[in-house]
Amino acid sequence: MLSKHGARRQLQTAGERLFLFIYMMRIKRSDKLILFGYFITIIIIGTILLELPFAWQGAKELDFIDAFFTATSATCVTGLITVDTAQYSLFGKIVIMLLIQAGGLGIISFTTMYLALPSKRISLKSRRVIREYYLDSVETEPKDIIKQIIFITLIIEITGSLFLYLDFRNTVQDHPILYSVFHAISAFCNAGFSLFSKNLEGYVRTPLVNITIILMVVMGGLGFVVLRDLGKRIGKRKKSLTVHTKIMLACTVTLIVVSAGFFFLNEFHNAYKNFTLGDKIMASLFQAITPRTAGFDTVAQNTLSEPSKFLTLPLMFIGGGSGSAAGGIKVTTFFIVLIAALWNTRSKGSLVLFKKEIASDKVMGAIMLFIKALLIVALCILLLSITELTLAPAHGKDFFKIVFESFSAFGTVGLSLGITSSLSFLGKIVIICTMFAGRVGLISMAMPQTIKPTEHLIEYPKGEVLLG
Repeated sequence: MLSKHGARRQLQTAGERLFLFIYMMRIKRSDKLILFGYFITIIIIGTILLELPFAWQGAKELDFIDAFFTATSATCVTGLITVDTAQYSLFGKIVIMLLIQAGGLGIISFTTMYLALPSKRISLKSRRVIREYYLDSVETEPKDIIKQIIFITLIIEITGSLFLYLDFRNTVQDHPILYSVFHAISAFCNAGFSLFSKNLEGYVRTPLVNITIILMVVMGGLGFVVLRDLGKRIGKRKKSLTVHTKIMLACTVTLIVVSAGFFFLNEFHNAYKNFTLGDKIMASLFQAITPRTAGFDTVAQNTLSEPSKFLTLPLMFIGGGSGSAAGGIKVTTFFIVLIAALWNTRSKGSLVLFKKEIASDKVMGAIMLFIKALLIVALCILLLSITELTLAPAHGKDFFKIVFESFSAFGTVGLSLGITSSLSFLGKIVIICTMFAGRVGLISMAMPQTIKPTEHLIEYPKGEVLLG
């Protein structure tokens, strides 16, 4: 039987362990709370600004849920809309553009800025999160990373704006400069928002607009690490590219070429039947790139054949590159999961790619991220099926359109088969949560742990489980 002193000592020890556990959990979650807090704050501010009377000039009053939906879609750089963006006033359009910019750069730039600026010295915990998310190839200080990101972004967006202005000055009557800057930011941030009521469908035969948007979407989807690595290689400051860059470039080119070829052949006598050969090639290339979280369209998605719509689903799910403005599970995650599924991993669970070993924890992390993403999409499909097909059935909605909308929301793509504006109140809430989960939640899952894993002193006997 324990003495009073022994019982008091055990209680004190238990209290110390509880305090240590709570403290470590607070450290572990603090970086993710900063990430969530940043996006939630931007969305709230955006919603308030869009709710102002002079932000909207439509015939009907803008509902709060639609302002909230637009702010979330813009901040999460998705592009799904419940109301026509063209109906916002000049002020409202500028607010949406700033929300897109803040959301597109938020994951890397502004989150890093929040961690870096409060003090001159960066904590080892924060530095580890920044560098691991930015790959081991980054040796510079976080503040220098921010400067590089902002500099590269501004240069690309200004250049894209100038090229778009060459056409918009002749085709846009009011504010051609704003339209040029807005679409350049939307393209580079992979947002898919457009100030035209029919998106870019009016420019399907305009090479300058198509090529400019395509290049900006691809550069925005590659990621800053890849752009920086390519810049060093082109400038001959590096002898070879990193494994991450090699995977990104190889997979991106393969996905674009294969999917563009599929769309070209499948829509040759369908959606593209009235186009010239050059227009068909351009439309196919655009359709191959835009599902990779860009969200623009030069051909209405509901005019595509069923096989083309189906192919768009995995492209939206994959998304762009890690550390980029794009959404989805990311190209490298998909590639690692695909290789691990088709090829046997090494005995310790690692993979060898480009004569480099990918650690087992990276492989397992990619698989877990893939599974979590599928669960989020499945949950969205289930909830939308209830809210849109059971509770509030409406003409024009069917299960495939629900599936398409769910993949688009999760991948922060913005493509739709035309049901977004007719979603019920609950359906809009489901899409809002899915956009947020696809943009912020999935990345928070991928963020590295900031504390060492707990060492388990007790080992259990191994159990046998049959697979397959």
